[in-house]
Amino acid sequence: MQTTQKRENMVPVLNKTSKLAISGIVVSAYVVIMYLTQGFAFGQYQIRIATGLYALAAVHPFLVVPLGLANLLSNTLMGGLGMLDMVGGLAAGLLTAALCRLLGRYNIYLSAIPVMVVPTLLVPVWLSYILGLPYLMLVASLSVGQAVSGIAGALLASRLKGRI
Repeated sequence: MQTTQKRENMVPVLNKTSKLAISGIVVSAYVVIMYLTQGFAFGQYQIRIATGLYALAAVHPFLVVPLGLANLLSNTLMGGLGMLDMVGGLAAGLLTAALCRLLGRYNIYLSAIPVMVVPTLLVPVWLSYILGLPYLMLVASLSVGQAVSGIAGALLASRLKGRI
């Protein structure tokens, strides 16, 4: 991968083409993972393995917007819950990825926290309305899947830090 310069901590600074290519790969990976896991990634009980990819924003801040768009795209193609879920997913994705970047600046493993907390508390706001289910029940059901995704995402980001 071509870099234009190096920072003090030896992390390469990527050129625009590299950023665009990495963004495309991450968005594609998110959508493919969502497609392969859609049987348990949508609805009342959600185990969204793909949300672990949000932790990559801790390594590369330019991934915040592509990750939010990946959520929007997957909710549009596979979600089936309408505009509220699509826009809410975009907002949740952007917020989660941005907080991963913010916390990941201090410690890469802290990027697990937004992945575990933001979707768990935010997504049930509109899912409870759409599905007619109690908010707290949805929080409980999402928390398990998001815990797995958060830990996996932080481990992935720590392994890829300095390699991409």
